[in-house]
Amino acid sequence: MAEVTVGATHHVAADYFDGYSVVGLVAVVGVLFVAVAFGAGQLLRPTAPTPEKLLTYECGVDPVGEDWAHTQIRYYVYAFLYVIFAIDAIYLFPWATVFAADGFGGTTLVEMFVFIGFLAVGLLYAWKKGVLEWT
Repeated sequence: MAEVTVGATHHVAADYFDGYSVVGLVAVVGVLFVAVAFGAGQLLRPTAPTPEKLLTYECGVDPVGEDWAHTQIRYYVYAFLYVIFAIDAIYLFPWATVFAADGFGGTTLVEMFVFIGFLAVGLLYAWKKGVLEWT
């Protein structure tokens, strides 16, 4: 009886590591694909560097002034807020599937309102601090 348990445990462990081997194989194939693509691009592209081609190019305008420029923080704040709310919106889809299941309706609804409440408090805080004002 003990041998059957050991054999079953060994079989489960083998299946467990088979899943990781598939993920590892896909990762290796992906890295090789990217390496071959970059290598082929390096070998097949025409190269004719001239001083004009080696200049820094930005939006068709020759760079003028120092190499260091200050960027307004509000661009990063808007990007950060977008990422936060985009990721939070992703959490709404699994919630909708669980909400439709039997026996999870009331509890799931309360949990989601708490989640959305935290988002609303964060958004109100950002609004009160003036973060969302562009000028």
